Amino acid sequence: MQKRKTFIKMTGVFMLLFSYGNMSGNTGYIGGSDSAPVISQSTQTQTKSTQTQTKTTQTQTKTTQTQKKPVQTKPKSTTTGTKPAPADSKSVGTVKIGTQYWALANLNVNTFRNGDSIPEAKTNQEWVEAGQSGKPAWCYYNNDPKNGAKYGKLYNWYAVNDPRGLAPAGWTLSSDADWAELTHYLGGQAAGNKIKSTSGWIEGNNGTNETGFVGLPGGYRVENGTFLNINSIGTWWSSTEGKGVTAVDYYLALNGNLGRSTNPRQRGESVRCLKK
Repeated sequence: MQKRKTFIKMTGVFMLLFSYGNMSGNTGYIGGSDSAPVISQSTQTQTKSTQTQTKTTQTQTKTTQTQKKPVQTKPKSTTTGTKPAPADSKSVGTVKIGTQYWALANLNVNTFRNGDSIPEAKTNQEWVEAGQSGKPAWCYYNNDPKNGAKYGKLYNWYAVNDPRGLAPAGWTLSSDADWAELTHYLGGQAAGNKIKSTSGWIEGNNGTNETGFVGLPGGYRVENGTFLNINSIGTWWSSTEGKGVTAVDYYLALNGNLGRSTNPRQRGESVRCLKK
């Protein structure tokens, strides 16, 4: 009986020690070496997360760089689309007739070759005064700029003969000899139809313009300032003097002739240049 009690007591002690060992073991597990992997995994997870954020940042950087590329291409597009500036108003094309290179349009400048302005005479009085004093002047037919866009300007011969040069650089004024050569090459007076424009002449008296000269019926301005014969006559000054106070000019009429005449230098007529 005593041995049995002793066995029970010892058994109880062992059970108590076993229970205490289990409690100490649990406490050591939470804070012991087995807990390191848990912390390491968390750290690795954070590291991976940080790496992921870094990759995301790199991706954002690449995206930002990608977004900058269109900005760099804009100036190129603008440069490519830039249209060339229009040609100077003093520059026109030419047409070759025989050995001559004629301008394709009547002269339409308001300055001399050296840059000095040519006075515009709008009123009859201004036109008359310029002619009487032998000073250069120009005007539009009926003083209407719309006529200037089509027919060019009308000049008195004092503007044609001015030493400052009416013809722009690279051009020369047509002389009596130049017009005579053109007339001869085209077969004489009846060759006028070959240089007359194909439209703009009254009563259907248009030309064939087979030469490309485009001779338009721009009319003229007489000494007292009156405008006459637009749509029925085209007149062009030569640079050649006539007798007295006249100068040589050439004209196209409704009958298709290319004629030569002399008229007062105060008259306002068109001017056609030749390429040098």
